[in-house]
Amino acid sequence: MKAATADKEESLRYLKALAEAARLDPAAHDRIVGSIYSEAERIAGAVVHRTRPKRDWDRRIDDILTSRWLGFPIMFLLLGAAFWLTITGANYPSRLLAAVLFWGQEQLAVLLGWLGAPSWLKEIVVDGMYRSLAWVVSVMLPPMAIFFPIFTLLEDLGYLPRVAFNLDRFFRMAGTHGKQALTMAMGFGCNAAGVVACRIIDSPRERLIARLTNVFVPCNGRFPTLITLAAVLAAGLGVSAYQTVFATAAVAGLVIAGIAVTLFVSWLLSRTLLRGVPSSFTLELPPYRRPQVVQILARSFIDRTLFVLARAVTVAAPAGALIWLLANIDLNGQSIIQHMATWLDPFARQIGLDGFILVAFILGLPANEIVLPILCMCYLSAGSMVELDSLSAIHRLFVVEHGWTWVTALCVMLFSLLHFPCGTTLYTIQKENGNWKWTFLAAAIPTLTAITVCFTVARTARILGLG
Repeated sequence: MKAATADKEESLRYLKALAEAARLDPAAHDRIVGSIYSEAERIAGAVVHRTRPKRDWDRRIDDILTSRWLGFPIMFLLLGAAFWLTITGANYPSRLLAAVLFWGQEQLAVLLGWLGAPSWLKEIVVDGMYRSLAWVVSVMLPPMAIFFPIFTLLEDLGYLPRVAFNLDRFFRMAGTHGKQALTMAMGFGCNAAGVVACRIIDSPRERLIARLTNVFVPCNGRFPTLITLAAVLAAGLGVSAYQTVFATAAVAGLVIAGIAVTLFVSWLLSRTLLRGVPSSFTLELPPYRRPQVVQILARSFIDRTLFVLARAVTVAAPAGALIWLLANIDLNGQSIIQHMATWLDPFARQIGLDGFILVAFILGLPANEIVLPILCMCYLSAGSMVELDSLSAIHRLFVVEHGWTWVTALCVMLFSLLHFPCGTTLYTIQKENGNWKWTFLAAAIPTLTAITVCFTVARTARILGLG
């Protein structure tokens, strides 16, 4: 009995020593786990005999997918293919859905007219609430309906744990958890969904860092804006002949920049507001398996697409009414939006924007999809959100009529990439954390980052005479 107690105490002392070694030296944890697995393999090899040699396809594939040289190129290639399929595949259904929803706008206007609704009420409901709602749904639903099944497919195949394995070293250097790579990847579809996905991180400190930095990867609501502005940037730089190639490269560069900013801000938070030692991340790679297609479609559409869309809808409709009111209430011969733009213009010029651009981002808080329509409405002094029908019309409005340069386009793209999360994401952060302090910081941190980066770019361009 005494011998058993002594063995138990010795084992506890040994485990405590291992835990202390891992705490003082995070790399020690990897060495300990690696030695345990190596010893287990040695013992298994000594006592297990097979009549036929086993062909370990999982290990062979992992040698490629987690390779130091091939792992990252393959990862970027697969994610790039997912983005390309999402953006390209969503174009037609998005246009079709927009046509149906805006046909519904006309029918709603007829119905309200038949019911004898006053004109101001009809315009708030139709041109404000319904139009905002239609834009958000037509832009958000098709990309999410494509991206989330692709993401869930990669998850079901067992590839996403390999992505986390590849990026673990960088997130650990930033003082955070390797699983943040998975939540970051989810953020490409929707930042709100990425925030919800942070539940997979066990450490409260690291889970909070992941939620605060998820916004730095562009969601599908920002991609249309980034792609459109990349084409404007190409024209401003005089490379219109290679517009598609340049726009693709510019958006890809912004994605990489977003990942870099995610790592930097995570590192900064882990050494200031959220100090701590990164928790150990022992990831046992699951075997590759055949995906369950029906379950993937159902899970991705019900649990992710509809969940995020429902939250977006609750925010977009009231915002549409507010935007209409701000655009149609006059004070001293100018709308409230024009007064806001005039007041914000001096500050906006310092960060490479103008007052109307900054107003569009502020009023686009409910959903990133409506930033460009609001900006077009402001520039055209219209009473409701406007979407121009071609890139040439947008180029003429922005560059010719309102004096955009390539610096303006670049700063707008950077601000779009880095600024505060949309209302849906902030609402989700508040629900997940149950704390308004972190919700405020989730808006303040990216906004300060966007202002700093845009000010640096605009100031540098002015000093060098490039603007």
